[in-house]
Amino acid sequence: MRLVRIRHDGTPRWGELDGETVHFTHGLAGGRSGGSTLFDPGTLLAPAEPSKIVCVGRNYLDHIRELGNDSGELPTEPGIFLKGPNALAEPGGTVIRPDWTQNFHFEGELALVIGTCARDLSPETALQHVAGYTCGLDLTARDLQKTDLQWFRAKAADRFCPLGPWLETDLDPADVRVQTRVNGATKQDSRTSHMIFDVPAILSYVSRYVTLEPGDVVLTGTPEGVGPLQSGDTVEVEVEGIGVLSTFIG
Repeated sequence: MRLVRIRHDGTPRWGELDGETVHFTHGLAGGRSGGSTLFDPGTLLAPAEPSKIVCVGRNYLDHIRELGNDSGELPTEPGIFLKGPNALAEPGGTVIRPDWTQNFHFEGELALVIGTCARDLSPETALQHVAGYTCGLDLTARDLQKTDLQWFRAKAADRFCPLGPWLETDLDPADVRVQTRVNGATKQDSRTSHMIFDVPAILSYVSRYVTLEPGDVVLTGTPEGVGPLQSGDTVEVEVEGIGVLSTFIG
């Protein structure tokens, strides 16, 4: 099932997408509330209402190598950083290339949205707390990543996390293809089976330290092939079994 978040009559609404019809629901994980509308991709909003966006860095070995961070041992636990809700951007939207970075990068990845409150999860039960899966674009000011104490400007600036186009509830995240294209040219092409830490391990680890609330977003890391973006570029992140997230760089 696909869960969408749309703007309807000026108000954000959640719904189930059934063919060309959106059936309104009681929030993210609620049942149908009555009422429907024809699906218009131009009304899509980011399919999440997070209190926080938890991101995993350096979760693919090839990506670690391409950034020159493979001189030591492999990570023994997930590397976590945060974005705020301010970073969300809608599918099909425009992100203005900041004038304060000289090295603006794309990082495509599998993302998920939490459906039920989660704390101290075991890997065996972690996926039960996921509302659905989607495509994420972790935009990065690579030059400022080297100087930020907490990657605040580099990762968490406004609209640095396009998300969408919807949530797919019926997905096994263990081995799906993740691709990123820039102006139609494939730049990243890998599978989640190449992750160092899989989705259950990530959720179990994160929930040891913070409570994951319904609507929170978790980005699971990016494969090799990251690179720069310029104004006028179109970035597409495609995750097998979900769809395509498109973002224009203005």
